[in-house]
Amino acid sequence: GKSSLSTAILGLRIDKIPQASNNVASAMSLLRRHPGGRQLPTNAELRILRALWKIGQGTVEDVIQHLPSAASANYKTVQTFLRIMEQKGFVRHVARGRAFVFEPCISREEVGQLTVRNVLEQHFNGSRAQLLINLLGDGRIEESELDELEELIRRYRAQRTVDSSKME
Repeated sequence: GKSSLSTAILGLRIDKIPQASNNVASAMSLLRRHPGGRQLPTNAELRILRALWKIGQGTVEDVIQHLPSAASANYKTVQTFLRIMEQKGFVRHVARGRAFVFEPCISREEVGQLTVRNVLEQHFNGSRAQLLINLLGDGRIEESELDELEELIRRYRAQRTVDSSKME
């Protein structure tokens, strides 16, 4: 009912979803979009995706069981989130008897790439160098991380050289 809409679920207030929360179309108006057009999962959707990444696939009950213990999740709320996530292309389902079994359609890596692109566009005007300068400037980077970054840059340059010579 209406009182359940103001209940804290998955660490977020679901009263942010329109009153017609069962109407996926009205909920879709609240989506966050990456500047490139691909949608970014909300924090609550990320919690559900993490559960699905852990178990591979599962029913609503399975997802609820694999959510962080601090999140008290209501069946109908998780079901609504999964329907919205299916509309966004984050999950899909297959019917197994009377149950829907959900699986992720987006990987951790894809979400990570979208998130980094979003941070780049939103905060650094698309400049990877500015992002890196900011990361290095906070002084909390370990020497081993610097070594790893240098090695990654060396490998990237070597691979780019190989790739460009193949194209010629």
